[in-house]
Amino acid sequence: MLAVQQLESGYGESIILRNVTLEVRPGQVVCLLGRNGVGKTTLMKSVMGLLRARAGAVSYKGENLTKKAPGLRARSGIGYVPQGREIFAQLSVYENLLLGLEALKTKSKADQIPPEAIEKFPVLPTMYERRGGDLSGGQQQQLAFARALASKPEVLLLDEPCEGIQPSIVDDIRDVIRGIKEEGKTAILLVEQSLEFVKSVGDYFYILDKGAIAWEGNLEALDDEVVRRYLTV
Repeated sequence: MLAVQQLESGYGESIILRNVTLEVRPGQVVCLLGRNGVGKTTLMKSVMGLLRARAGAVSYKGENLTKKAPGLRARSGIGYVPQGREIFAQLSVYENLLLGLEALKTKSKADQIPPEAIEKFPVLPTMYERRGGDLSGGQQQQLAFARALASKPEVLLLDEPCEGIQPSIVDDIRDVIRGIKEEGKTAILLVEQSLEFVKSVGDYFYILDKGAIAWEGNLEALDDEVVRRYLTV
């Protein structure tokens, strides 16, 4: 469904990713692991088109997206929850959700937030009039997640969804990811530091090290030796 092939990307003159290849299949939760600074967020931004690929390709459902703008990638069916959430602080919760509709393939009901986008986060409708900047970090994360779901993506990119939020909302996000997985309509590429969290939701795992894929495998293969070699600080 989503394929990254021999991708090279970076910032300015600096090359961060080298020869990265990975695949996300329909209905899968694929987890991208690695120590801080190895290029995980760079990869997510490159898949979304926020960073230009220097070499290699990003394809989705057989279509080459490598030279397409982020908006076109979103409209093709890729949702994105960035690290840091990037909520519009001065807009209301409702207005933030409406922005997610810009990526819908059809605009016949562009003024209506799809029920499936918010039913997973029932607290959000009670906050529609509040400004995004007035929410807690955990509430902003739920809002960013729901905003991405509003476009009804078939692939969802989640970059550190548990970063800096309270344990109760981490549990909620875990439940949402498991629910999406059970529905089987949306594949997920997840970047997350918590090994316990990714083991609880993931189907397949890639580990980045020094900008390249150093290891890949299923949950059973992600043993203590792999963790010690590539993830222990």
